[in-house]
Amino acid sequence: MAIVALVCTPQIAIADDELEESFVRASGPGGQNVNKVSTAVQLRFDARRSRALPDAVAVRLMRLAGHRLTQDGVIVINAQRFRSQERNREDARERLAALVAEAAVPPTPRRATRPTLASKKRRLDAKNRRGAVKRMRGGPGED
Repeated sequence: MAIVALVCTPQIAIADDELEESFVRASGPGGQNVNKVSTAVQLRFDARRSRALPDAVAVRLMRLAGHRLTQDGVIVINAQRFRSQERNREDARERLAALVAEAAVPPTPRRATRPTLASKKRRLDAKNRRGAVKRMRGGPGED
């Protein structure tokens, strides 16, 4: 059994061996540090083959991931907001946990509703008023 690395919801926890981290050089400001220290973190998580996620959550997660999802079903999160590697690592993990937590909430089904009689009447009255305004714009009629 792998050690639990990332708790997303009370029911979903991602094991450490399902996460793959690589450290690369960050772009942007940072002085001399930016050229010699790999502070940016690239976190990879295979959502399609994950044992921690129920199928419905995995499908919603892949839809939510958008451009961060590769064709193989791997979610790639790049974190380079902070200057230290450890803070970027925490940031990437927190962003993945938030994404999984959002996907864990099932969407509420839409309930079909009908407009009330009063709202229908208001809509038709507004249409009639607008039509009357447009009719008044016409030039003088033929005499």
